[in-house]
Amino acid sequence: MASTAHGAGELESFSYDDAIVRMFATATIVWALVGTLAGLIVAVLLVMPSLTEGIPYLTFARLRPLHTNAAIFAFAGNAIFAAVYYSTQRLCKARMWSDVLSRLHFWGWQLIIVLAAVTIPFGITQSREYAELEWPIDLLIAVVWLFIFGGNFLMTLIKRRERHMYVALWFYIATIITVAVLHVFNNLCIPAGWFKGYSVYAGVQDAFMQWWYGHNAVAFFLTTPFLGLMYYFLPKAADRPVFSYKLSIIHFWSLVFIYIWAGPHHLHFTALPEWASTLGMLFSVMLWMPSWGGMINGLLTLRGAWHKVASDPVLKFFVVGITFYGMSTFEGPMLSVKSVNALSHYTDWTIAHVHSGALGWNGFMAFGMLYWLLPRIYQTKIWSDKLVSLHFWTGTIGILLYIIPIYAAGLMQGLMWRAMDETGNLMYPDFVETVQSIVILWWMRVLGGILYVSGVCMLCWNTLMTWFARPATYDVPVYTAPKLSKTYSEPKPSRDTEFDEVPMLDLGRNMSTWAKMGWHRRWERLPVTFTVLVTIAVVVATLFEAVPTFLIRSNIPTIATVEPYTPLELYGRHLYVSEGCYNCHSQMIRPMVAETKRYGEYSKPGEFIYDRPFQWGSRRIGPDLAREGGRQSSFWHWRHFENPMEVSPGSVMPSYKHLLHNELKFDAIAPHVKAAWYLGAPYDDDALNNTSEVAYKQAERIAAEIVSQGGPANKMDRQAVALIAYLQRIGVDLFKTPAPEATAEKADGEQAPADGEAETPEGDEQTTDAEADVAGNTSESSASAG
Repeated sequence: MASTAHGAGELESFSYDDAIVRMFATATIVWALVGTLAGLIVAVLLVMPSLTEGIPYLTFARLRPLHTNAAIFAFAGNAIFAAVYYSTQRLCKARMWSDVLSRLHFWGWQLIIVLAAVTIPFGITQSREYAELEWPIDLLIAVVWLFIFGGNFLMTLIKRRERHMYVALWFYIATIITVAVLHVFNNLCIPAGWFKGYSVYAGVQDAFMQWWYGHNAVAFFLTTPFLGLMYYFLPKAADRPVFSYKLSIIHFWSLVFIYIWAGPHHLHFTALPEWASTLGMLFSVMLWMPSWGGMINGLLTLRGAWHKVASDPVLKFFVVGITFYGMSTFEGPMLSVKSVNALSHYTDWTIAHVHSGALGWNGFMAFGMLYWLLPRIYQTKIWSDKLVSLHFWTGTIGILLYIIPIYAAGLMQGLMWRAMDETGNLMYPDFVETVQSIVILWWMRVLGGILYVSGVCMLCWNTLMTWFARPATYDVPVYTAPKLSKTYSEPKPSRDTEFDEVPMLDLGRNMSTWAKMGWHRRWERLPVTFTVLVTIAVVVATLFEAVPTFLIRSNIPTIATVEPYTPLELYGRHLYVSEGCYNCHSQMIRPMVAETKRYGEYSKPGEFIYDRPFQWGSRRIGPDLAREGGRQSSFWHWRHFENPMEVSPGSVMPSYKHLLHNELKFDAIAPHVKAAWYLGAPYDDDALNNTSEVAYKQAERIAAEIVSQGGPANKMDRQAVALIAYLQRIGVDLFKTPAPEATAEKADGEQAPADGEAETPEGDEQTTDAEADVAGNTSESSASAG
């Protein structure tokens, strides 16, 4: 028995599980190479789109989400886990609660990454940024993250031997809770088979949920865990305590509460209600303060240790990483301001912003941590300090060479898209012209990417050589610490203040006492209470935006002429999603003069009530497609898939001629229609029970149209036909004239064509008995879908 400052308690012996840290650290390095290499490949594909022509699995649109998933969830994810498993054990003076759960977590996460690497190139995707994986993998993520990782972590906190939780642990708690909430609610869907699910949200609501998730995935997967990493590893490397405990508390809670509101700023000038967009902007601007609170706390932790930075490459990585964090968190709020966003959105400016954070903040913080960890977990000195320094300089120059040209490209795009001459006409009406002007800047990005990947290769080599020099058997030190007693009396904070002698109100004195943060000190020894408080902060802030968005019907005014997609169009939309077209095209015309001049009438909220998932995009490498229906002939689209350069000289779109050869399996369409019907699309019995025949008839009409326009014959059973059916449908419903009720009462087959349908290539053919039924029920269905 031993008596300690924590109270009487039995001394317990324990050792740390560093094997799991070695596993996650190794995975981090491997996936860092894979993720950055994939990024370099997609950068090359932008300037050499025909490099992988004929291989549908290697197009830019399919590989880009593979790159983002590899960089975020594989590289950054494993870095987070390495940091959590190393620091949590030491901060809690306890081994992880379960070695079995730790191993299940490691292998389960790597399995998820491999499944992502296999499914995304095959076109199995939800086409929602950072949430592309289909529902079976989403279920696996929920189990591994919440129950295996979260359960093991929380039980370790409960079984800890250190009374108070250090600041790094607060950020880990916020990460685990919030990512779980985001993941579960964003991915609610109705399965249409093992490889396809349809979101329960549609159109505007789907966009809201996606960017509530997307923005906060950046916040709680790429920010809070790395702040936790910073709070543990930076003081260790600098051998200095954290600069300010009070600042840690203030910026933690304000970050947790404010960040969750900011997602709607990704949807400025879209069909999202104005109030939600404005609220997103306001909270994004406020977010600047807590973000910089973290940066200041990190940099000032180096007070008195700046002389070490010149000679210690680990500190160099940390300093540059924190600096990029400060830059990104200044730029983020700035980009959320509507006037700035109007210029930057859909351009490469956003890409530069994301990569300054990812390469600088996440990349360099992970590299700094790894270089600090490697000698400790391999129990030998790092193989080459010079190679670490070379990695630092190569990576730093690589980041600058990457982001500076892309910032320039984004600015050029934004200015060229909105430029008008003295007569009020667009100066660059042809979208391809704006793309070609920035290709040279994309080449410079490739050079920056090569340098950054070279630095990662140095890390790999240095790690491998260090691993070779490891001892034959790792030493496993045994530590002792008293078990926490069940009872604990918290010393009451002194109520004496420096204002005792100052004539002032008691309220001021009480606030002075409160500011000593004694209340927070109590929370820090209650992990379950702390977790509940974090959950409440996140959920309450979410509900303030989510409830009005889903319950106030005026947010999505009904449009009577908007109808569900026909079975063939719905399957064509599925192909559009599978090919990753959203990575290059948007389907959202903003209410701006330049946009309406280039693309047509701006998009309305009620147009998207059957869109699952929404396809508004976040970047334009090709033109917007919100009014594509009827703009080109069906044969033009056929030729465009076959050879984009032939019909659109200067295009950077690769050939999609595999769509001209792949068989269209009409029997596979029915599950899609049934899922859409289950979610509220008012299909009639014919579409539900004779789906293949209905789709085949429309395919025959489109194939005949292609022949009449000079195209090949007998192509009704090609995938391209379904995709053309969808493209010809996009954006045309808004201009239809609702059929008079008297028309609907006519005998079968006698419905008169609506005026607006003349704008649709297959407008006459689309006017079926089913449409008359649908038109009559649109208001009701819109309400249910909206």
